[in-house]
Amino acid sequence: MNTTSTTALDPQRVQRRSVFLLSSAQLLSGVGNGATLSIGSLLAVDLSGSEAWAGSITTVLTLSAAIAALPLARLAEARGRRVGLVTGLVAAMAGALLIILSVMSQLFVVLLLGAAFLGLGTAANLQARFAAVDLAEPERRGRSLSTVVWAITIGAVAGPNLIQPGAAVGAALGLPSIAGPFVFSAAGLLLAAILLFVGLRPDPLLLARRLAADASGPGATGEKPVRGTIGSGLRAVRSSPPAMLALTAVVAAHGVMVAVMSMTPLHLQQLLGGSHQGHHGGTTDSTDALVVIGVTISLHIAGMFALSPLWGWLTDKAGRLKTIALGHGLLLLAVLIAGFGQHEPVLVTSGLILLGLGWSAATIAGSTLLAESVAPGQRVTVQGVSDTLMGAAGAVGGATSGLLLAWIGYQGLNVASSMVAAAVLVLAGIAALRGPLRPAGHSRDQVIQ
Repeated sequence: MNTTSTTALDPQRVQRRSVFLLSSAQLLSGVGNGATLSIGSLLAVDLSGSEAWAGSITTVLTLSAAIAALPLARLAEARGRRVGLVTGLVAAMAGALLIILSVMSQLFVVLLLGAAFLGLGTAANLQARFAAVDLAEPERRGRSLSTVVWAITIGAVAGPNLIQPGAAVGAALGLPSIAGPFVFSAAGLLLAAILLFVGLRPDPLLLARRLAADASGPGATGEKPVRGTIGSGLRAVRSSPPAMLALTAVVAAHGVMVAVMSMTPLHLQQLLGGSHQGHHGGTTDSTDALVVIGVTISLHIAGMFALSPLWGWLTDKAGRLKTIALGHGLLLLAVLIAGFGQHEPVLVTSGLILLGLGWSAATIAGSTLLAESVAPGQRVTVQGVSDTLMGAAGAVGGATSGLLLAWIGYQGLNVASSMVAAAVLVLAGIAALRGPLRPAGHSRDQVIQ
């Protein structure tokens, strides 16, 4: 019965439809994170009564996404991508509603709980990029993955710009104005969940498994998925040199990006606030500093997502290894420009743009390589481990960057980050010199460039 129903489908038609649906859901759900990142710190200070808690929302959201990555992967492994993604999006919608409730009740703990639930939406968005390659042909995997990543751009840009419209909607609903943007967030997450629940049929992961079973011939039982734990995922990665390189490239890129990006606003504030002291005993208008910081971070975010299709195309055409090397080369250049140009806002901003571009290239190429470098039964668990370690690297990078900034300064932070990017660049170069990579469990004629 399965063979008949499977052969009646055109896998590549299902793939194109799946990528369109995943991208549309990313666009809708991205608004939620955009609103949270733009005004979450304001809410935290307002409800806690202390500026010391300003970064708590971002921290909780990041840690929640890291913790939720593997459970959502296990759910996808057992029930398919559709169930895993929809579960994360519905939880995130509940988080947006909890944030509205926190404003109405003035309870800081409810705000933190809402941010934790929104983190599940972040985990689902990360998982969506892997869902885009379940049915993709090898020569189009990078482009399929990058298309879904690129869709985040619109939501990330739209989210921060919903403060004024959100205030009007909040007033119309009898809500405090600062809670209004989260009405848009909740609505976007609900629409994304409905879109995937209704439209993502057949499920790309489950269909890919049936196609693999059909190709194995009559009587084949197929490969049993591994138990979804960090230990089993890491064992699968260690058995495959391409997967080891891919995971290292993705995690290192994320750690470097978060470490430098998270301290740049503070560095710019100190630079612009103190650079004009002396002649009249005054300081630069804080509004000017905020404008420069806002433009810098906006351009950095654009670098992270806007050119994703280009990196996906390069991943498919030039090869995974070369694009990983290019990504970490851009990261290395970025931190050197920002670090040694630390006294010039233009150079710092240029460095942050390159930082976003390097992160994007390394993440897209590394994620593509990871998805194809382990056996099908290990794939979803390994992807969950990758997202968990990315979140952990971001948390560690964000936490240690403040200590490094206080200890060795902004230039020292960037030089330390350059060592991480340079190490991965060397590893990618060595792998390229050794010739095409051969993933574990594949035939001798299957190689990865």
